[in-house]
Amino acid sequence: MVERGARPGVHLPARPIRRHRSRDVEVSRYCLDTSAYIEFLRGDSRVVSAIDGASWIGFPVITLGELYTGFVLSTRHGRDEERLREFLAHPVVETIPLDDEVAHEYAHLVAELRTAGRPLPANDIWIAACAARTSSVILTCDAHFARIERVGCVVLEGASRRR
Repeated sequence: MVERGARPGVHLPARPIRRHRSRDVEVSRYCLDTSAYIEFLRGDSRVVSAIDGASWIGFPVITLGELYTGFVLSTRHGRDEERLREFLAHPVVETIPLDDEVAHEYAHLVAELRTAGRPLPANDIWIAACAARTSSVILTCDAHFARIERVGCVVLEGASRRR
């Protein structure tokens, strides 16, 4: 979706699908975590490559909420919001709403994580519930998503994250 040599983040031309593998499983459907989208904007080649090869990209409303919060607190929120609107307008990108089925997945994930003694932040469990509901794999820079056994994830370690 990103032309070679082009700056990532806004130019998402249609291209033939290239599939990527995670844990020896073919991955072409991603559910984007906030950290992965931010790294995409920063030009992390691993995120750009994964997004470029995706046949479908789910964008949970929780991720949107986290990004909009950052935009409101930022001095360059207008530019960031425009880039996000352009990204969301691409044909393979779909916003994942919170509905009854996602809420049901969320409840099961919370129960499983608590029983196993592996708590996660609530927003991240919602993102995982969106991935479970859409049969997609979470694309993230946060290793704690790997604690969720029944939801696949691709963790991009060593990203240029600022915390």
